[in-house]
Amino acid sequence: MNGEIFWYQQTAVPLLALVQLLPLLGAAVVLALGERPLAVLAGKLFAAGELLLVAFTASRVDAALAFQLAERIDLLGYHVAIDGIAVMFLLLTALLTLLMTLYGMSRGMISPGRLFAVLLLAEAGLVGMLLTLNIAWFAFFSALELWAVVYLLRRWASSRAETQALARFVQYQGFGLALFVAGCFVLGWGYAEVTGGRWSFDLFDLTGTLPAGKFQTAAFYLLFYGLAVRTPLFPLHGWLPNMAQHGLIAVAPALMVGVKVGVFGMARFVLPLTPDAVLDWQAYVVGFAMAGVFFTAALAFLQTNLRRLLAFAVVSHTSLLVIGLFSLHAAGIQGAMLLAANFGLAVTGMWFIVGFVFRRTGTTELGELSGLFERIPFLAIAFLIFGLAIVGMPGTPGFDAAHLVLEASIARFGALPTVATALGNVAAAGFLLWGFQKAFLSQEKSGSHDVDRTQPMEYAVCGLAVAALLAIGFFAEPWLQLTDAASQAVAGRFAR
Repeated sequence: MNGEIFWYQQTAVPLLALVQLLPLLGAAVVLALGERPLAVLAGKLFAAGELLLVAFTASRVDAALAFQLAERIDLLGYHVAIDGIAVMFLLLTALLTLLMTLYGMSRGMISPGRLFAVLLLAEAGLVGMLLTLNIAWFAFFSALELWAVVYLLRRWASSRAETQALARFVQYQGFGLALFVAGCFVLGWGYAEVTGGRWSFDLFDLTGTLPAGKFQTAAFYLLFYGLAVRTPLFPLHGWLPNMAQHGLIAVAPALMVGVKVGVFGMARFVLPLTPDAVLDWQAYVVGFAMAGVFFTAALAFLQTNLRRLLAFAVVSHTSLLVIGLFSLHAAGIQGAMLLAANFGLAVTGMWFIVGFVFRRTGTTELGELSGLFERIPFLAIAFLIFGLAIVGMPGTPGFDAAHLVLEASIARFGALPTVATALGNVAAAGFLLWGFQKAFLSQEKSGSHDVDRTQPMEYAVCGLAVAALLAIGFFAEPWLQLTDAASQAVAGRFAR
């Protein structure tokens, strides 16, 4: 079964089932405890426990294999397995969830027990998406995570602008989810046409089954656009700037953008299941992505709000991920996956810091921020490190990942488009550094906000994120080895 190894051959317990159930159990326990102080402690413990369990599971993975530790229950369509790419995204999910529980406490949020319960539910949705090999279950878990984010935005919306941002978010994400579900239906229908009426949504059943033509093309359109909305990819990014500016500052964007599950879904399902349609539309996807690098970078320079600037930074760099992925080259796919993890960690860290700044000043308008470096130097340095990681500076994971993407781009598309893309990355560096200079390094204005010093919990949140980022950057070789076999397996469908 394509290198599949079932769990009972590897370990005495179904590890992947435990990884999926622990956040659900944690959400139930925290919700039952209500708003008692014990609920906060339980939320942190379950988030930390999930990170440890994922780390243990990662230690059981053989980097030389594609899918392994598989579990399945045919009656329910339950089929899960793990590979090197999924391991990396799982570790990122577990780490970001733990950091979000710490972030929530550092801000003294109302109803932290309910917040932690919803965070753990969202984590369960993300984990389910990363482990399942059934595209219908992927859609179900995507809906679960989307519900959790909508609940967070609605529960803490307190102004007309926030309500409007939520409505726009629901419109975009609901439409994207509907497209994806329709794509799942087309895949199942196409499989039934080939097999004489038997429907299936399993990756192993569907791979190589659908002939080129109407089913592949329709499935590609629906699945790709459904995932492009949540990634978010230009020009389907309209929900992110408003949510970034008016939504729950860090938590909701981190859940939707920090874990680049849209890019993961493209690599897991879209490329293997619709290879002929992917080849037909590759040039158009890459062309839009290259245009998106520059267009959104230009829009970022026009922003006067730090939150919106970061939102356009996300969209600009997401285009680079898609270029690597649709190079259909093993190095490009591997680079795109590593960049996704790098961006997720770095962008989430920057959003945390923006949240800390907003808590102190009550604003994220660049014209009202100044001289923050003198009062919160650690947060300023962390913001700079995260920004440099996004643009691929040496010592960060983005350096090796961007190198792989550009190498694949040269091999597939030639030097000119690659140079243009690299220049777009330079532009991205420019607007991030410009935002850093305006908020942290500019001369403090008279009558500016009284800014509190950095708190211990803020040191913990940003310190852990920076440490993880630099550790991966300086010791990139194990991560390259971990993701190599899985990247080769995806690229193998397009070998020329």
